[in-house]
Amino acid sequence: MKPIFALLFAVACAPALCLADAAAITDGPLHTEFAGGYTYIRANAPPGQCDCFSMNGGSLSVAQPFSSPKFAFVFDATVAHGSGISAGDYSLTLSTFTAGLRYRPIPYSQWSPYTQVLLGAAHATGSLVRGETPAANDASLKFASTVGGGLDYWLNNQWSLRVLEADYLLTTYSNRTNNHQNNLRLSIGAAYHFGAR
Repeated sequence: MKPIFALLFAVACAPALCLADAAAITDGPLHTEFAGGYTYIRANAPPGQCDCFSMNGGSLSVAQPFSSPKFAFVFDATVAHGSGISAGDYSLTLSTFTAGLRYRPIPYSQWSPYTQVLLGAAHATGSLVRGETPAANDASLKFASTVGGGLDYWLNNQWSLRVLEADYLLTTYSNRTNNHQNNLRLSIGAAYHFGAR
């Protein structure tokens, strides 16, 4: 578990390091961003233990700046799948659909960090949530949220590389203990930006 905390600490410090050595490139018009990539989720089951398991998948997001390039409305859709979960060899496919606010302190820097808070819903399928386990038996839409941030690197006027996005992903499925799950979500990928910087 220590490597995960070290990674989270490094990601949390990255925006501050970038701000200390960043210079704005050029101002430009507001632009819509389409991003996609690989997503890794680290989850825990059953509740009260860390019988942790991994899920792999992908994510797509759309970000539309408003009033200032520093602020954007974001919609994110992520789907990830895991198998061989716990001693029961369960499977789980988790889909999340969230929207919210993203803040970029230096949007026109070559290295562009951001933070975000997204709220929405999650949907689960698979044997882990089909009533075959005593702790989880609810696969309907449930509340989900993500809090985190990331770092982008501009390749040219339209494309940027999503070096890393790290989020705390909360889901609220019934587990007969506290009815919430704590997940770490890591993503990498690329983004296309309409309009030149």
